[in-house]
Amino acid sequence: MERVKWMACSRLILGVVVAFRASLSLAITDPLDVAAMNTLYMYLKFPPLSRWVAAGGDPCGEQWQGVNCVFSNITELNLNGLNLGGTVAAALPLFNSVFKIDLSNNHISGGIPSYLPPTLTTLSLAFNQFNGSIPDALLSSLSQLSYLAVNNNLLSGGIPDSFQQLKSLQSLDLSGNNLSSQLPPSMRNLSSLISLQLQNNKLTGTLDVLEDLPLQNLNVESNLFSGPIPAKLLTIPNFRKDGNPFNTTIIYSPPPSSPPLSSPPILAPSPVHSSVIGFGPSTFHSTSSRTLTSKRFFWSILGGGAIIVALGICILSLLVCKKKKLMGHAKRHDSGVYNDHEKKLSDNYAIQKNNQEEKAVPKQLTGTYEDKRGLGTDRADSEITVKGVGVSSRYNEPTHFQNLPVDKAILNSSVPGEGRTDAISLKSFTVATVQQWTDSFSEDHFVGEGNFGCVYEAELPSGKLLAVKKVSGRAWELTDEQFLQLVSKISEIQHTNIVDLVGYCSEHGQRLLVYDYCKNGTLYDALHADGEIHKNLSWNTRIQLAIGAARALQYLHEVSKPPIIHQNFRSTNILLDDKLVAQVSDCCFPPSRASSSAAELCGHLLSSCGYSAPECESGSYTCKSDVYSFGVVMLELLTGRKTYDRSQPRGDQHLVRWAIPQLHDIDALCRMVDPSLGGEFPVKSLSRLADIIARCLQWDPEFRPSMSETVQDLLQV
Repeated sequence: MERVKWMACSRLILGVVVAFRASLSLAITDPLDVAAMNTLYMYLKFPPLSRWVAAGGDPCGEQWQGVNCVFSNITELNLNGLNLGGTVAAALPLFNSVFKIDLSNNHISGGIPSYLPPTLTTLSLAFNQFNGSIPDALLSSLSQLSYLAVNNNLLSGGIPDSFQQLKSLQSLDLSGNNLSSQLPPSMRNLSSLISLQLQNNKLTGTLDVLEDLPLQNLNVESNLFSGPIPAKLLTIPNFRKDGNPFNTTIIYSPPPSSPPLSSPPILAPSPVHSSVIGFGPSTFHSTSSRTLTSKRFFWSILGGGAIIVALGICILSLLVCKKKKLMGHAKRHDSGVYNDHEKKLSDNYAIQKNNQEEKAVPKQLTGTYEDKRGLGTDRADSEITVKGVGVSSRYNEPTHFQNLPVDKAILNSSVPGEGRTDAISLKSFTVATVQQWTDSFSEDHFVGEGNFGCVYEAELPSGKLLAVKKVSGRAWELTDEQFLQLVSKISEIQHTNIVDLVGYCSEHGQRLLVYDYCKNGTLYDALHADGEIHKNLSWNTRIQLAIGAARALQYLHEVSKPPIIHQNFRSTNILLDDKLVAQVSDCCFPPSRASSSAAELCGHLLSSCGYSAPECESGSYTCKSDVYSFGVVMLELLTGRKTYDRSQPRGDQHLVRWAIPQLHDIDALCRMVDPSLGGEFPVKSLSRLADIIARCLQWDPEFRPSMSETVQDLLQV
């Protein structure tokens, strides 16, 4: 009997031990949440919070102060009133499945994060020192949010029109800031909103968007709201409206229409001011007023008809003018401006034909070029002579193409770029001219080979250098007309950090693109091949290169209409000019007509080089895929290592896999930095750059920042 009892007791103890060990294993925090906590601790400037550490640790298992978990995931951050400082915009987006964040009553500054986990239901940032505006993207991504408080901060700007998805929001407090402009129309979608606090701001306009909401508590005191107050709002149990320039008029719905009465209606005072037309019955009905009304109706119809006739004449005139303009373009097209490559003329005949046409080039096709990088060339260099023939260069001097028998101006447009509003002229070169400059594409002029063709150095008799790309691959398969469309599209890209297209050639089966020449080669060469340039890549130079490349992508993604996705962003496509300024190349490749198979090909090319975002393997490529590739390039700048290096140990050959686990460990981060810098870098700047890289390399594209956000973050590094 005792033996049986002992065995039962042993089994009970064993079961308790197993359960205890199981509970411990469940309490081990998700590594991503641990990294997020370490990052948050750093950005909060290492506050004296119980059991918090800067690297590693187990927030769930060790019960860090203010941290609540469910199994291995951090679900709540309750840090209210702990005298915290620093910033949180870079740390909070790193959490995976947090439901509640309460950072109220502290001294936290900086901007509000533009992204937070979509699992969030409660967010309180009240009574801090947050500044800037409320990010549009933040509201649009938090579909489960039920409580939002950002009151009593230093926020400015307007309230974003991003409430379409916030169907569950019950309480919204924006009071005590410096918010301005009108209430956004999307606030009509807040179908669950019970409490809205807007007091002590500079909000304007009317309250019409709030009239159909189920509000029980509304405070709009001390703003600049005007206009009548909707009658429905006056039924709200707790409605506070003092301190606004409201007029005293209350908007009532117009009375339902009724059949005409046989006798004159009994006149009653209208609750609406008599100047408000359309509300309340008329106070005067006489024979003279009806006659006057009939006359007004007649003249209104007559005036409306006259306006319609005038509009018809204007539209007809515009159509006639547009037709004449199109006919003019057609005549120029038929005259041979674009058709040299189709007629397959000999060089002698082409030169004679060009001589005749260039004399008749209209004045508007005479282009001016601007040297955007300030190469310091004097006035004598503004015109390049080839056997007595003037060749246009990209300077401020006027270029007269009638003296140019071997090329023609084909394009003149004003393209909005960053600081660029001058006219841009593009030239059509002959094969004979380009062959002369490249010594018939000899090996001595060979520069390199990319995914879309070989590049040759073209040396003009004056000594000026250009870069000629012999296009191959998918662009080679285009028809002549499609290739010209591609050339036109590339020529529209004008930015200080994107290499300029000078001209093109499309004849005798050749497809050539002529660019400005960047004598310092590519960023890849500078980091991994050219020791002399590598020595000049100081920490500040690397940051400026990252900013320049980021601005180029920002221009492509957010300024170009329609947006352009690079699809091949890597260090070999970032050129360095004589001042080591980043010049992004290969924009608009592959052509915009590329199919999904082309996207898959592009993803495969990037993947083989280590730049590919996870979604690219399936052929899905977006602007956020460019952001991922940009993050890989920044890793190259940070570490000086190749994206894939077989000389490294087996587990360290892939740069991204090797680097990501170390980006939030400051000691490991310092060891990752390119040894050629000799330790000359600010640790704070390093930490900020690592955080930007980590966000760009997020697995889910939605969690990656936009390029405009990345540019702003890099400016703070």
